[in-house]
Amino acid sequence: MSGTSLGTQPRDTPPTPVPVGQVTETCLVRVAGPSPDHVSALAQCPDELPPILVHRPTMQVIDGAHRLRAARLRGDATIGVRFVDGTEEDAFVLAVSTNVTQGLPLTLADRTAAASRILSSHPHLSDRLIASTAGLSTKTVATIRQRATGEMTQLHARLGRDGKVRPLDASHGRTLASQAISKNPDLSLRAIARIAGISVGTARDVRERMRRGEDPIPLRHRLSAGHRVEDNAPENSASGNNTGGDNRTNGTPRLERDRFLLSLRTDPSLRFSEIGRALLRLLDANTLDTAQWDRLAAAVPQRWSPVVADLAMDCAADWSALACRVRDQVRVSA
Repeated sequence: MSGTSLGTQPRDTPPTPVPVGQVTETCLVRVAGPSPDHVSALAQCPDELPPILVHRPTMQVIDGAHRLRAARLRGDATIGVRFVDGTEEDAFVLAVSTNVTQGLPLTLADRTAAASRILSSHPHLSDRLIASTAGLSTKTVATIRQRATGEMTQLHARLGRDGKVRPLDASHGRTLASQAISKNPDLSLRAIARIAGISVGTARDVRERMRRGEDPIPLRHRLSAGHRVEDNAPENSASGNNTGGDNRTNGTPRLERDRFLLSLRTDPSLRFSEIGRALLRLLDANTLDTAQWDRLAAAVPQRWSPVVADLAMDCAADWSALACRVRDQVRVSA
């Protein structure tokens, strides 16, 4: 019998018939245990039950506890098994990911408990990776991590969904990048990223900030890293001078934004092209005053708050990337 890595589900390996008495019923991911109604429904199926996943070292079911009970209820002597190897902690992660995407849905309590256990056994995994594994929002996982921080080992980096390791405190990498740029302004973005241990996108943002005379470390990173923010810093300007729900760094005053938008709307190159009109509509939709942003935030149902917050952050990142591209075009044409 061949095993497989816990990194992927062994879909393509042929199942091995195993006596049902040799497999442990331990329900890894369901707080309330298997559902008797679901077991009964599966037992009434006349067809052969689909194979189950079993952790070879412990013979515990990773995915298929309901099918195993149904096989016993039907009096089946054996059940098809696909084996996986690895640690019990990795087996639990695989159990969660497989049960989230198929079979009887996991309850919120199941998914929350699963995320908490994964955070304890795999603290190096990013919030996004754990969220996608457990079927939760990134914000929910971050909240669970924050509550459990005192019980977990403090790490300086996390593994993301793309397999890349990223530092938790980006301020150090940004500082190294700014130093490298100061010494050699002609360095490529890839060279800066390699020297500082940051992404190319972060290197671009550091260089843009330095060209505008700004701090290469954004306010949110300075606050999270415990850096002191002066009372007269630009970030602490009155909220009425900026658009958005909180104080923005280097924001354009509201009246000036309105003048810019009016000029853009009268530009024929934008008004008479489809893509130009799309840009104007997006800019109009995102240019709200503080009260309007507050009303939007208040209108979000509490159950959707983590999801909306993640989507808003993703949109903000997209706008930031657009700003970098537009500024790059200005430099190229200059």
